[in-house]
Amino acid sequence: MMNCFLSTPYRFIMKKREKIIIGIASIVLAGAGFLNYSHANAVLSFAINAVALALLAKIVGDGTEQLGRRFGPAATGILQSALGNLPELFVCIFALKAGLDQVVQAALIGSILANSVLVLGLAILIGGLKNGKQVFISNPLKMITTLMILALAVLAIPTLSYLFHSPEAKHINQLDIILAIILLVIFIANIFVSLRGDTARENKVSEKASWSLPITIIVLCLTGVAAGFVSDWFVTALKPAMTALNINDNFAGLVIVAIAGNAIENFVGIQLAYKNQMDYSMSVIMNSSLQIALGLFPLLVLLSFFLGGSILSFVITPMLLVSLSLSVIVSAFIILDGESIWLEGLALIGLYLLIAASFWWG
Repeated sequence: MMNCFLSTPYRFIMKKREKIIIGIASIVLAGAGFLNYSHANAVLSFAINAVALALLAKIVGDGTEQLGRRFGPAATGILQSALGNLPELFVCIFALKAGLDQVVQAALIGSILANSVLVLGLAILIGGLKNGKQVFISNPLKMITTLMILALAVLAIPTLSYLFHSPEAKHINQLDIILAIILLVIFIANIFVSLRGDTARENKVSEKASWSLPITIIVLCLTGVAAGFVSDWFVTALKPAMTALNINDNFAGLVIVAIAGNAIENFVGIQLAYKNQMDYSMSVIMNSSLQIALGLFPLLVLLSFFLGGSILSFVITPMLLVSLSLSVIVSAFIILDGESIWLEGLALIGLYLLIAASFWWG
């Protein structure tokens, strides 16, 4: 690692696209800060902050890719897990401190739905229309599906206990803590397995990093700090914007916050499918859902006990539970045979629109 620092310490060769994104992000970030501190229109501030979050997520993705080119494809997956969800983590933390626990719940479930239904559907649809029937390695996806079913069970158990007034419903906080710890242990074990070899990522062509290691770390650190500020501004504008647009908590979290927080990651999965790199596309899309279900959700449940705001629980509404169950089951049927056609993608998009429409009124 020391050689990485000493060999070409000032090398910072960026593609034109990367420079443009950083430039645009800087301008949008400045605009978002101005709108926040000048107490401008909440809807405009909310929209600009959403764009800023998406651009920052893209920069984090580029920086993570640079590190991945140095340390290998398996490490890249772990870095994507740790850094790719930074903006969404900050948004959820500030939202919990603001008492918006229902928005956070819906946003986390919405992120899983957006990835495993909407984005998967768009990837299969666009990739299928461009390339015809597409094939991919299904074995890694079987493990992801199994772990997603486990995450679904963790949400179902406390939810059903609460609805049916079971004895454990009186101790729902303690149950949430136990379930969160179980999920995080399994998440760490999944990281260990990923380090031992990730088939989908190993097939990716290796490229040399164009950024020096010090510059890469500086960019990631500055982006992380910026994401913290933008997340605070985003949540500050969120509630007034919801009121002005007459949007309820569930729809705001399930659709708007979820899609904004994962916009760039979603675009990458669709782009890979268009290029007929389905193994990597499926890995990116499905692993994104898994990282939220096994890592981000339980981590926020535990953190909520120390943040001083709302307590986040695994107890969700019956409609959220049914929607998540449908998404896990339908996506499993589509991906486990190792091939896809555009019509399957269209069906997934239709399912997402049905779910989103059902939450429009609350």
